[in-house]
Amino acid sequence: MAKICVIGTGYVGLVTGTCFSDMGHQVVCLDIDADRVNGLKHGVLPIYEPGLEQLVEQNVNAGRLSFTTEYAEALHNVDYAFIAVGTPSNDNGEADMRYVRMAVTSIAENLVHPIIIVNKSTVPVGTGDLVADMIVHQNGKTTPKFSVVSNPEFLREGSAINDFMNPDRVVLGSTNRDSAEKVADLYEALRAPIMITDLRTAEMIKYASNAFLATRISFINEIANICESLGADVKEVSRGMGMDKRIGSSFLDAGLGWGGSCFPKDVKALTFMAATRGAHPQLLQAVMDINFNQRVRAVEKLSNALGGLQGKTIGVLGLSFKPNTDDIRDAPALDIIRMLLEAGANVQGYDPQAMQASKSAIPDLELCDNPYEVAQDADALLLATEWNAFKSLNFEKIKAAMQGNVILDGRNIWDRFELHKMGFNYLGIGMPGFGE
Repeated sequence: MAKICVIGTGYVGLVTGTCFSDMGHQVVCLDIDADRVNGLKHGVLPIYEPGLEQLVEQNVNAGRLSFTTEYAEALHNVDYAFIAVGTPSNDNGEADMRYVRMAVTSIAENLVHPIIIVNKSTVPVGTGDLVADMIVHQNGKTTPKFSVVSNPEFLREGSAINDFMNPDRVVLGSTNRDSAEKVADLYEALRAPIMITDLRTAEMIKYASNAFLATRISFINEIANICESLGADVKEVSRGMGMDKRIGSSFLDAGLGWGGSCFPKDVKALTFMAATRGAHPQLLQAVMDINFNQRVRAVEKLSNALGGLQGKTIGVLGLSFKPNTDDIRDAPALDIIRMLLEAGANVQGYDPQAMQASKSAIPDLELCDNPYEVAQDADALLLATEWNAFKSLNFEKIKAAMQGNVILDGRNIWDRFELHKMGFNYLGIGMPGFGE
């Protein structure tokens, strides 16, 4: 059993700390937000993640998981300090490192025994060296023995616990092989492939992985737009492509594009790093442009179908950036809603988890209690997030509630032929028109 401190209680930190404690390690999670820590001590989680609330309660009751705002308490006799704080984007795309720097400074101030510092946050290439330099600079010759290991996370919101417990791989980078192997020991029970490399390569693996996945999504969305102009069906195109073992089927679902806390900031950060070093990240820039354009196209589709948006009522199903999360960061739905409101439309929406956050972000958004209330008197209905609750709706009830008949299936989850038979003007992403 190891003693672990995890700094940060967001998606990455709270899941990481909780899962390590569930594996039998002694874990203390630290956050400088006193309200957040107080809530966690009373069983109130700051995020929604399926299964996490129960797992936190279970390990707190078992005495393996605790929470604090004090670095001295959190670092007392621990073997590992995982940094899992946010690195949001600055206006120029550069990763904002203020929280990482604050964490490193506080570690240095409370460093009294040998420790392995593990960078779990997604950080610019070279951060591992920066962390070591900061600690040595602050403590000088009195610095206790320490080492830095990069251990990038590959957790998907909505399935983060399963991703932690059943990883495709564990990536570790360090200039100290012995320290990297000690961190590898923490993951040994998971029986996952473990890759040990140098610091900068490990940091780059994270950025390259997310950028590639974002590229796949933008690629299939561009193909979808071409399919629409040529009368082809992108769902069948995607299925045919995915049967090729060289390509595979993952991340080839056309829709409204990617959002969330990872893909947008990581692609921006990688683009920034490349540009500042004299590289020319043309593909990455195109990936971002295509992604935003999907949101614009959705608004244009609705406008064309309705003969304009002024005074029209649009119902939006799904507000979070993806299912099984309450995270609205860079959610396609919210950008689309803002554009609809700016065009003079009235927007009413519903989401199983992201209602409060969405209302705070867009006060003019009218919230509804269920999908059928969203459809009430709507001229058009937009599916923005593919929650399971939206996959088997009573469309007779929806048709009776709506004022118009336009449905924009932004995730291509509904049977377009059935809806067409029912009298809806069905619009999909990358779908040919009826009668063509």
